[in-house]
Amino acid sequence: MADPKGFLTTDREVAQSRPVDERVKDWNEVYVPGSLLPIISKQAGRCMDCGIPFCHNGCPLGNLIPEWNDYAYRGDWTAASERLHATNNFPEFTGRLCPAPCESACVLGINQPPVTIKNVEVSIIDKAWESGGVAPQPPERLSGKTVAVIGSGPSGLAAAQQLTRAGHTVVVYERADRLGGLLRYGIPEFKMEKRHINRRIEQMRAEGTKFRTGVEIGRDLDAKKLRKRYDAVVVAAGATTARDLPVPGRELNGVHQAMEYLPLSNKVQEGDYVDSPLTAEGKHVVVIGGGDTGADCVGTAHRQGAASVTQLEIMPKPGEERDQARQPWPTFPLLYKVTSAHEEGGERVYSVNTTHFEGDEDGNVQWLHLVEVEMADGKLEPKPGTERKIPAQLVTLAMGFTGVDRENGLVEQFGVDLDARGNIARDDSYATNVPGVYVAGDAGRGQSLIVWAIAEGRSAAKAVDRHLTGTASTLHAPIRPTDRSLTV
Repeated sequence: MADPKGFLTTDREVAQSRPVDERVKDWNEVYVPGSLLPIISKQAGRCMDCGIPFCHNGCPLGNLIPEWNDYAYRGDWTAASERLHATNNFPEFTGRLCPAPCESACVLGINQPPVTIKNVEVSIIDKAWESGGVAPQPPERLSGKTVAVIGSGPSGLAAAQQLTRAGHTVVVYERADRLGGLLRYGIPEFKMEKRHINRRIEQMRAEGTKFRTGVEIGRDLDAKKLRKRYDAVVVAAGATTARDLPVPGRELNGVHQAMEYLPLSNKVQEGDYVDSPLTAEGKHVVVIGGGDTGADCVGTAHRQGAASVTQLEIMPKPGEERDQARQPWPTFPLLYKVTSAHEEGGERVYSVNTTHFEGDEDGNVQWLHLVEVEMADGKLEPKPGTERKIPAQLVTLAMGFTGVDRENGLVEQFGVDLDARGNIARDDSYATNVPGVYVAGDAGRGQSLIVWAIAEGRSAAKAVDRHLTGTASTLHAPIRPTDRSLTV
């Protein structure tokens, strides 16, 4: 362990954010650069000798958290990075984007603020990159087997890197013009600057992974032909079918899915546009959906100069403390949280449902009509007399996703089965009903967290390696049941 008395003598301290009035004027990450390193060793020292590290169970990747906390406390950054990479291909992604279910499972968190696991993680990997400690790991020899990976999000990249290091020839197909999936075009720059993706891609290229952008399997390349070309295929295409809002006025100009809105601002940062073709500047913005994607829309609207920003959520406002009866430790609780985007302004409204949109004579949305709702007989019902309207000149729908893309032909051409939720069905080894075709991440699991995506990419890679070699795979993957229901 680290400091035996650290949890008694050191208070929790988290990364320092830049002032709101400064950060909303740019798209850089919201945290003060270099603010973590001076405090992180003491924070790592808060890790307890808890006997059973429940943080392992809280983390889908099975990260060796007490071990790299100990190394960080002692200043052995090389060893800390080695233990971090032993279970996680991309800790700079998870250290910035993961909601940290490991911290919810921290034993110290039973009655004190938990260890800042996420901050320690990102400090270790940032230090490793700065010191040149992250190097390509090409295989010693090639297996002669070929694998196609569909999708370059965290799941696809994790699977591709693992399989490449095992000696297989791997080609990643990405339908967008750049690699990274939703990491590239769904996560705003202020949450994770895209330089982090770029340097990982370069590491993977140096290891031997090949990439093909602008190729959509099912449209640009027939899935059946792809299957014949490769010894195995990993489908990591995500769950990109967005949940819609079928109410009157949905067709009005200015009502968009979040994933129509967010990628454009990212393309501005990539230099594709001078200004976003879909901007919130000077408009009253309403974001429907209270999750992380909704918060990303809020932060983006602030930076574009919105006149006002309102975020709507149909469910009641969560509590600020864990409900031990319904969400006992060490499960991941649903709590009220204030993200960096919410710190920057705007209004959050809970327990409301959108009834319809109202537009002007030119077909542009102007008003959103809503009604308050309450739980009755297990259902959310409207409360009479609570109808009202709010100004809305740009509306983004951030209500989640309902399954894999069914319109590009990939599902039908492969002939894979779907489960009841619209995801690609698979068994415990991530294999679909089609021999040699595997599925990982949101495409098989449904919309989930980045840590689940990486964990499933690693697990699917291990299954594919076993399939190709006919022997027990030496690839490390989380030793966990596929339902992993504890922290979902």
